[in-house]
Amino acid sequence: MALVTGAARGIGAAVVRRLVGDGWRVVALDAPGELAGLGYATATRAELDAVVTTCPGGTAAAALGDVRDQGDLDAAVALALARFGRLDAAVAAAGVVTGGAPAWELDDARWQVGLEVNLTGVWRTFRAAVPAILDTTAPRHGRLVAVASAAAAQGTPRLADYAAAKAGVVALVRSMAVELGPHGVTVNAVAPGATDTAILAPSAAIYGIEPADFAVHHPIGRLVQPGEVADAVGWLCGRDRDAVTGVVLPVDGGMTA
Repeated sequence: MALVTGAARGIGAAVVRRLVGDGWRVVALDAPGELAGLGYATATRAELDAVVTTCPGGTAAAALGDVRDQGDLDAAVALALARFGRLDAAVAAAGVVTGGAPAWELDDARWQVGLEVNLTGVWRTFRAAVPAILDTTAPRHGRLVAVASAAAAQGTPRLADYAAAKAGVVALVRSMAVELGPHGVTVNAVAPGATDTAILAPSAAIYGIEPADFAVHHPIGRLVQPGEVADAVGWLCGRDRDAVTGVVLPVDGGMTA
């Protein structure tokens, strides 16, 4: 049983479908509605419902919640326990793009929302999930996976807040991997490059380009597809991945090679 945040579209939606395809049961969480300070539309309730209804036989349940709200995440874990009886994994895929200016010109609101969703939201997700995962009978095969970014590994102009948050995710993952290793729980991250999702459009707008133009940074010559990132998440969640922890797995088309 897994909890997936940012599940209504993009990478999160692809992760839900991949995990269900691998035999997992999933609580899919997202926060439909406009997020103040972003300047672009976030996912809708209809998109979240569509992800869940495409999963067969009641294998997925929708949860409305904001990763900035610990109560929402705790409620999603409670739903998982009530609906499916246990929790074995959490995938923190919720994210936003803010930035748009040099680091020293960013206003407080944009800096804050980026860190609250992209970094603190990952911590809150794991904070909600870990006690329930540890409550399962040993030997455990617990799995925590965060979506970081290639931006954490290189200078990213006009996205300093986003890059800083994603670098923080990497440090969080590595620290929690050390903490949870003795308890049978792995903690890993995937680091996508420019991925063909709705969130890529506001990223491209920052530079005055089209989303497809980001492919120039990938040696493979194209954008990464959400399903490719989800495949990496699914692999990390596999039951036979007990020795893989503290890893940041690039899925970036060679961007950071």
